[in-house]
Amino acid sequence: MQADSRPNQRPTRVRFAVIAVSVAMAFILYLDRICLGEIVKSASFKSEIPLNKEQIGTILGAFFFAYAIFQVPSGWASDRFGARPMLTIYIAGWSFMTALTGLAGGFWGLLLARLGCGIFEAGAYPTSGAVIRRWTPFSQRARASSLVAFGGRIGGTLAPLLTALMIAHFANWRPALWIDGLVGLLIAGFYWHIVRTRPEDHPRCNPAERAQLPSTTGEQPPSLGVLLNVLVAACRNRSIWLNCVVQTASNIGWAFLVTWLPTYLTEVRGVEAVEGGRMVTIVLGCGMVGMLCGGAFCDWSTRMLGQRVGRIAPIVTGSALAGGAYLMCLWATSAWTMVACCAVVSFGTDLGNASSWAFIQDVGGRNVGTIAGWGNMWGNFGAATAAKMLPWVLANMDANRDWHEVFLVCAASYGVAILAALGMNAHDRIEAVGAQFDSP
Repeated sequence: MQADSRPNQRPTRVRFAVIAVSVAMAFILYLDRICLGEIVKSASFKSEIPLNKEQIGTILGAFFFAYAIFQVPSGWASDRFGARPMLTIYIAGWSFMTALTGLAGGFWGLLLARLGCGIFEAGAYPTSGAVIRRWTPFSQRARASSLVAFGGRIGGTLAPLLTALMIAHFANWRPALWIDGLVGLLIAGFYWHIVRTRPEDHPRCNPAERAQLPSTTGEQPPSLGVLLNVLVAACRNRSIWLNCVVQTASNIGWAFLVTWLPTYLTEVRGVEAVEGGRMVTIVLGCGMVGMLCGGAFCDWSTRMLGQRVGRIAPIVTGSALAGGAYLMCLWATSAWTMVACCAVVSFGTDLGNASSWAFIQDVGGRNVGTIAGWGNMWGNFGAATAAKMLPWVLANMDANRDWHEVFLVCAASYGVAILAALGMNAHDRIEAVGAQFDSP
């Protein structure tokens, strides 16, 4: 409780504006991330920049690779130098790189622009997590986190349709990227104006509101030595490694939905661009439902089955649904049957997401931010692998071009996720391995 708060003072509501602009940040984050999957299949793109599937896979995978590599360093930089300046830089940076993608004239220009997007986007969720921790009462922290994540899913869900509509309106793929970049720069400006790293730094946050928020008095920016020590402890923790396998394997299967599904619908099923964008939007929208259901499922299963089994039950269930749905794709006879199967994949993948986050919170202890970045890094290695591997499968294993081998690889990835999840133990806290490392 802040000493200078007055019992009769009405709290300001700055925290709600902070969460709102964080939701907007997550929306443009996913819109910029996913839009290229729709762009590369458009006629205007193919006529200006003719690329083969391996080259497109390299470009799409470059984003996920850079995003993965910079997860932990960018999260640490925000803790070290402040969430407000760093996340403003991150938003402006990936927005500029998105607009720059619209100026690319060939393979190398696209590759460098997407690498830049991945580098700047890497800090978004680790930094946002730190903002939520400081700006939200403990009892409301999960709801605030889910709202920000939901904003990202809305952006990802609408990205295919909005991108397809902009391409159709302008009869060219480049303006869509310029518009996305401009919107992102505007959000960066709003973020700098609204957010402060700590409530006590905000001129419009009064003592009564600060009294409702967690105290950050005495918190010191973490040194590079603390970061290295926590990572050493994580590398010694079996359950954290198994969670990394879960995230990597499930992202291999999920990445198909946001990278190659639009191309599949166009080339194999003959779906036109706007209709294809609508179909992918439906698929990703089912993931939003899965995410909301997954949180309730995780809380229920933990109460009924205990922490160890309860945390992994939604992951195993969701992975089984997703893997089974990919196997059903082998018998899909129409575009809408395929969409239904992929919708189940999307639902099942996000059904397990809340459990993965809860597991990280359980085992991470004081080091949740760094450990979350560590796990997310490996998950995005999976997405980067999928973007590059699936075109290779098509070129070398799919003789009749029905994409069945791709579906089998994706189904197998969820099988690996199930096996890894069964070995995870939410009681295996990182402090038990690295208790001597006192992360602030």
